[in-house]
Amino acid sequence: MVHALAHLAPSDVLTRAAAYARDYRSGNHPISPSASSAALRERFCLPVTDDGLPGARVIDELIAAAEPGLVGNTSPNFYAWVMGASDPVGVAADWLTSAWGQNAAIYQSSPAAATAEEAVEAWLLELLDLPRDSSVGFVGGATMAAFVGLAAARGEVLRRGGYDIDAEGLQGAPKVHIFISDDAHVTNYAALRQLGFGETNFHKLPSDGAGLLCPDDLAVAMARVQGPKIIVAQAGHINSGGFEPLAEIAALARLHDAWMHVDGAFGLWVRASTTRKHLAMGAELADSWSVDGHKWLQLPYESGFAIVRNKIAHQRAMQKSAGYLNAAEEDGRNPSAFTPGLSRRAQGFAAWAVLRRLGRNGVATLVDRHCDAASRLARRISRVGGLEVLNRMDLNQIVVGCHSLSNESWKITALAERLNAGRCVFVRTALWKGRTVLRLSVISQDSEARHVETLAELIEGIWPEIETEVENMGALTLPVSSGMFQDGSTLSDTARFQASTTK
Repeated sequence: MVHALAHLAPSDVLTRAAAYARDYRSGNHPISPSASSAALRERFCLPVTDDGLPGARVIDELIAAAEPGLVGNTSPNFYAWVMGASDPVGVAADWLTSAWGQNAAIYQSSPAAATAEEAVEAWLLELLDLPRDSSVGFVGGATMAAFVGLAAARGEVLRRGGYDIDAEGLQGAPKVHIFISDDAHVTNYAALRQLGFGETNFHKLPSDGAGLLCPDDLAVAMARVQGPKIIVAQAGHINSGGFEPLAEIAALARLHDAWMHVDGAFGLWVRASTTRKHLAMGAELADSWSVDGHKWLQLPYESGFAIVRNKIAHQRAMQKSAGYLNAAEEDGRNPSAFTPGLSRRAQGFAAWAVLRRLGRNGVATLVDRHCDAASRLARRISRVGGLEVLNRMDLNQIVVGCHSLSNESWKITALAERLNAGRCVFVRTALWKGRTVLRLSVISQDSEARHVETLAELIEGIWPEIETEVENMGALTLPVSSGMFQDGSTLSDTARFQASTTK
């Protein structure tokens, strides 16, 4: 019996996938998922076959199974989370990356992949105006970038205190004090816990209305304790878009011989803008930075950059060696020297392609266009009676609440669901500072003024209906809407909240 896979014609399946991809990216696809989890499981969770299936059939089945569960974050009308839209040039380069099948582990396993990363490293440091001798690790996103930066921080602050973590491990190490806003993004806490830190290590500083720490509180907290210290600062809060005073924080870090890490997942890209660079002033004084490529830079997903000023500390934290990891004096950059993993995708190709396409001015224009559009949308929303924008408009994030807190949760949830019901835009609520808010992020590649004007018009049309319903019901508390899918299934309140906290 000839195995079914023997009939697989690579050109056939690649042509089929490419044709579908071109159609999908034309924009003629739903912006929100229409299938329930049960319906998706019915399509995906099939018995494993004995002999496999023809490749073309598998691709067709994958498309049919996935499409009802896809979220349209490549659409310019997607505002739900801080997600990029996968630049088509990056997607094409990503296809080539898959076709080439390179393993970007060491230089000798793919000289091309290693050299592409070397080029992108230099470009990133120039665009973000960070110390040019810093090193960059290509990782899957800002979460892992934080892990890398904070791993370098952990080793270095302990070494400064006379403790060799490489030799002794964490057991018996001096306590490391970590200073961080109580409203810092959850990924920072996740990375710190993965590095062996717990609640007793954290000095959670009270945050202001924008979710940011105050340098005076930081100064007091740092003066109270002795020993190794790490500060985690924010450049672009996930809800408010706000920036902590990075230059002041850096001065405190120097005073206490502390390591300063900046969470700049998307906000750090303002340093590529000539009009908004001042928002991240002082970021260049930090010791490490985490930034996403798949957000504002619009790279395909699984792209982040861990940037560390001290290249030796960076490599020491990520060190790995084995007899089969061949190296020669004439080799170029060794990619795995700056990342936790060894075998991995050659992420540098897509980054190289997108940065070549955009150039310095293209990145700046992208950031400015989105921020300008967000400010335009915020002004329109602020003129809607009963609604208010809760954050200062410095960046691309808009947090919308009600003037009156009475029934705010019901009204904001109803507004989000009715906006989504029209299937022209995609939004999500979030729970922040004890309130249910509508969090809008203008970051999809093609989003511009005309798209936010459409969203503003929809809000202006829907909101009076919601206000009238509340008045007519005369109820003190209204039920939360169900979040119903087209097929009648529902998204639970718990799932909605979990989804709203996704970065």
